[in-house]
Order: sequence, then structure tokens, then C-alpha cells
Amino acid sequence: MTTGRLTTIPFFKEPGIELSVYETRCHWRRFDENEVLVDYDDVSTDVYFLASGEVRILNRSQSGKEVILGEMRGGAFFGELAALDGIGRSANVTALTRGEVCVVPAPVFRQIIFASEAIADRLFRLLAKRVRELNTRLMEHALLDLRHRLYAELLRLSVPRAGGDGERVVTPPPYHHVLAARIGCRREQVTREFTVMAADGLIDRTRGALVIRRPDLLEARVAEALREDS
Repeated sequence: MTTGRLTTIPFFKEPGIELSVYETRCHWRRFDENEVLVDYDDVSTDVYFLASGEVRILNRSQSGKEVILGEMRGGAFFGELAALDGIGRSANVTALTRGEVCVVPAPVFRQIIFASEAIADRLFRLLAKRVRELNTRLMEHALLDLRHRLYAELLRLSVPRAGGDGERVVTPPPYHHVLAARIGCRREQVTREFTVMAADGLIDRTRGALVIRRPDLLEARVAEALREDS
């Protein structure tokens, strides 16, 4: 292993402690597209730091239905909950592309957290952010119908379009079955909603992107739906 690679991980930047003592207790490995890195109920407690590549996080109901919780790219990490509480994995993490991870054993992760106030604060803020995001999605699933959940998810996935005068884009354009798994419905329902949105001039599919023409209108509709149900 190359000495000093832990310092290349964004989460460990400016730790206020010497990371070299932990290098030999961690290992780096490459993964392939569609490889399962973590599966439901695994008893492992390692934390995975993505150096490159992209992965998808899935949750599964008792009936076997899968819900997409999100995707992660280089610089992100996953597996910290099992490292903190020792309970089996609560989600599946599957690679969408080839990439590389740094695998940090739970004891090492905890030692670094307890040794560095800066890193501990970084972890607390990240966990708080994830709880807030999950709370938002839970509220949407409880109060919004399919159409407005789709609006909210598209807004969440999008970024401002360069020179688009308020427009936003989702790149690459999401597959309908993936959106369905993210908002808890069937692919056919998403397809029908996209047809309506395109006819209303709300979205447009260009080469390599889904363009949201009126994100302000979608935001207003979601806000109004939440007010009506509150």
C-alpha cells in the first residue's frame, strides 16, 4: 500500500492528528461494476471510503421490494453506522461503475474519531445532514401523492443548468424504473407522469440530460401540496 493515502481522503483532511500510524491497518481495493460491496444483514463493520467510482444504496422491505436511498461518488463514504453500533448492515451497496475504496476497520475508524475533534465534528454534521434528508423523504412519502413525490425527487436530483435562465438539469437522464424505486411506485406510473409533464412544457429530454424547464413551478406545487396535507 502507498504510504500516506489516508490523507487523500476528504473526510480525513486536516485531522489534527498523525494518520500514518493507521495506514497499515487499512487497505485499499478496486471493485467492478455491479459488484456488491455491502449487503443486507452483513455482520461486517468496516467503513468504506470511495476514492473513485459510483455506488447505489438500496433498502429492502420484508416483502422484498427495494427502495433506492441514493447514490455516492468519490469522496463519500458508507458503512459508518455498523462501525458505530455494531449492528448488521441495514442496506445494500452495489457498484454502478468500476472504482476503488479504502476499507477502514471499525476499531480504527472509532479511534480516529475519538482522537480528532475536527473529524468528530465532521461526522456529527454529516450524520445530522443525513437524518434531516431522511426526515424530508419520510414526510414526502407520508403526505405527497405520486406526482408530487416525483416533482420533489427530480428537484433533488437536479442542478442549475448553465445559461438556462432558472432551468435545472438531471445528468444523465434518470431511467424510469430507477425513479420508481426512489419514490416507491411502478415504472409505468413514472412514464405516465413524464408524458404529462412533457406535454405541459415542464420537462424536456435533450442529449444526455433531462431539462426541468420550470423548477420554480414544481417547487411551488410541492410546497402547496405539503401545506394542504399539514
